[in-house]
Amino acid sequence: MPTARESLLDAALSALSELPWSGVRMVDVAAAAGVSRQTLYNEFGSKDGLARALVRREADVYLRGVDQALAEHAGPADRMVHVAEWTLGSARSSVLVRALLTGCWSERLPAPSPPRAPRASTVPAQRRADAGVPGPAELVATVRDRALAALQAQVPGADPVDLGRYCETAVRLGLSCLVAPPGRGEGQAGYLRAVLTRLPMRAPEQPPRA
Repeated sequence: MPTARESLLDAALSALSELPWSGVRMVDVAAAAGVSRQTLYNEFGSKDGLARALVRREADVYLRGVDQALAEHAGPADRMVHVAEWTLGSARSSVLVRALLTGCWSERLPAPSPPRAPRASTVPAQRRADAGVPGPAELVATVRDRALAALQAQVPGADPVDLGRYCETAVRLGLSCLVAPPGRGEGQAGYLRAVLTRLPMRAPEQPPRA
């Protein structure tokens, strides 16, 4: 059974699918979640706090999917193909993930902002949300670093810098398919696989011997 906090976040996300964030009312979110308005304020502090928590949860869901894609597939290229596909699918299905990855926050969305007052929440999950969410560059870098850590043992001859760029390219490639989908021929899966199966295998150059 979901906690009151999760039910409230689910209710807020559901309301956002039908209304702009400015039209989402705290009293309606609490009623939809089946809890009191006081419980809502105890959890999030304010509507801005609810917005930060909602965006933070969507970022976490996306990153858990990245970890799952890296864990469930064996080959390095196969892992990154699935990371790219997960990135593309998440950005298509979640307006908040799309905004997190692109930095494009429309007026309909609860653009995250830091709390105005320095007072810390007594709810640990809210303190984490209030600390802020990653921007696009930071989020892409987080995925790159997680993928790099997963792939390095499998591609021991690769230059770490090249491999890191490859991991980052996989994320950016997935996002590019959102903006400009591949042609009808091979489709997105075929396109992603054709590009990402070319792993950077070059070993680091050794300095010349004296």
